[in-house]
Amino acid sequence: MGLKDEYLQRMRREAMAELEQDDYALKVTDLHKDFKLPTEKAWGLKQAIFNRLKGIKGFKTQHVLRGIDFTVQKGEFLGVVGRNGSGKSTLLKVLAGLYVPDKGSVRVNGSIVPFIELGVGFNPELTGRENVYLNGALLGFSNAEMDKMYDDIVDFAELREFMNQKLKNYSSGMQVRLAFSIAIRARGDILILDEVLAVGDAAFQEKCNEYFKSLHGQQTVILVTHDMGNVERFCDRAILIEDGKILQNGDPKKVAKTYLNLFK
Repeated sequence: MGLKDEYLQRMRREAMAELEQDDYALKVTDLHKDFKLPTEKAWGLKQAIFNRLKGIKGFKTQHVLRGIDFTVQKGEFLGVVGRNGSGKSTLLKVLAGLYVPDKGSVRVNGSIVPFIELGVGFNPELTGRENVYLNGALLGFSNAEMDKMYDDIVDFAELREFMNQKLKNYSSGMQVRLAFSIAIRARGDILILDEVLAVGDAAFQEKCNEYFKSLHGQQTVILVTHDMGNVERFCDRAILIEDGKILQNGDPKKVAKTYLNLFK
């Protein structure tokens, strides 16, 4: 075995040892994400050449995330807050693997279950039952794993009598409840939620609130929300994002106060 092979094996052992020793669920380091937004449209080759010669680009770069750093411990309930356009939802989509970062890294110590956009992965022509298994497959679960979760998901959604009906016959509230129940009852290590606590009627909302209370220390949760009451009620810690950077990271009450002061 050469020196290079020995070095690579040692690095692998050290990396594995670090994962075993660290109690983190997710670690974000120097995360950057940009988008190219179209500006002027060239209607022909002549116009395109003219724009190029004048230095006119067909797009402008929007810097959405600009050096985000934070760590989420196992079992922690983290709130992510910020004004519209601050980069919150983009951050969650990077964490969920929907976007690829332009710079930096996201290290995940476990499996992620995202609930970011309602209805993603749903097929209205399939039954409620079939959609449960379809969503499970998209989240990386096998049919055998979904068999074990199925009753729990249906019971939490309170939709058992409707599961053999096509999803297109569900009301919007029923679809929300089913999608939400799949997200929170699918047994992943890290649950990512984007502004979804206000689902269903008052009774179902209270049921969800009680469920979130029970999660403390049991599952890692990352919640994006504009509701500072939920931040103070559920979160162990919160981060405030402003203009693609972390403005504050710490006590939920202090972060909530800073967030509200941004509007004064």
